[in-house]
Formats: sequence, structure tokens, C-alpha cells
Amino acid sequence: MRVTNKATAAAPHADHGGEKPVRIGVQLRHARLVKGLRLKDVADRAGYSESLISKIENNKAMPSINTLHRIARVLDTSMAALLSDGGGAANVVMTPDQRPRIIADDVPGTSDSDGTEAEVMIPFGASTMLEAFLVRVQPGGSSGGERHHDGEEVGFVRCGELVLTVNGEIHHLKAGDSFFFPSTQPHSFSNPGAVPTEIVWINTPPSL
Repeated sequence: MRVTNKATAAAPHADHGGEKPVRIGVQLRHARLVKGLRLKDVADRAGYSESLISKIENNKAMPSINTLHRIARVLDTSMAALLSDGGGAANVVMTPDQRPRIIADDVPGTSDSDGTEAEVMIPFGASTMLEAFLVRVQPGGSSGGERHHDGEEVGFVRCGELVLTVNGEIHHLKAGDSFFFPSTQPHSFSNPGAVPTEIVWINTPPSL
């Protein structure tokens, strides 16, 4: 996983601390084999190259939050399940340097982060009804298309601007605005502004 300082410099309230690498290769391979799928099957259905899926399974590349979501949908699972290591830390508090970050490696010609990354706010493997991220969207970044899945979601825009489209209705949010909607409704987002946007984004159950 590659950590950059770009978001930190542009969002003065953010304190990222150190890096906590995320490795999902074993979980991804297990989920694929349980479904009886080949690398090519997952790649074709998710819209990525077989080479990229192989790199992710071998922990040679880390997918962006958007890429991970698309792969999870193909495997009929959630990002939380793919990210879980089965341990489940019991810490009540996670400091900035303890929160794992999902940020894509540069894999020329195979992976595009869509300008979106996230910090995980609930420990991997924890038995919980919630899934929570601190999402950062760079200027021009987006969800990479519509999403829809089970559950509900709520969010709060900490800084920047967010265009949120839910069931075809466009909402322009600014710092201090919040949102809530059923996750079954098609939804997408983008950052139309000139500075990074930060959103505290919570899903229940863990289905993103």
C-alpha cells in the first residue's frame, strides 16, 4: 500500500499519523475459491484485468475503495469481510496512526483510484453492525459509478464539497451537511470542488 501526503497537505484538519498496511490477498482468494470462480471470472465481471486481480491476491497491489467495492460485489460479499483478518481488535479508541488506510498503489494500465481513499474507523474482524470510514475524495474524484446494496448509510461532510446522487436526485453538500438514505437506492458521489473533501461515512450492516 502506498501512502501519499497530498490529502494531508490540502486538508489541514486531517492528521494521518503513520501507515498501517492493509493486506487482503488471503481473504480475496478464499472468497473467490468459495464461489468457485477463476481469476479471469472475477476480472471479467468486475471490469478489471486478470493481472490486477492476481496482484491483489498476492498482496502486490492494493485496490482503491472503489475497486474493492466492485470486487466485493462480484464475490457476493462486503468490503468489511474482505478486509477482516478474523482478529477483531477490542480497542475503544483508534489513534490516527492505528487506523488502516485504503489507498491504491500505482499499477499503470490496470488500476485507477478515482481519487478516493479511506481510513477504516472500525477494527477489521470486529463483530459489529456498523461499517465506518473516513473517506477522502480528491478534486474531480468520484465513486466510479453507481452503487446499490443492502442496508442504510449516513454521512457527515467534514470539509470540502460533495455531489451526492441518490435514486437519480442530485444533492450538493458542503462542510457541515449530513445525509441519510437506504443503500438499496442507486447512489454515487463526486467532488466538484478545488480542494479534497472529507466525509465520515457509516453503513449498517457492513455491506459496502
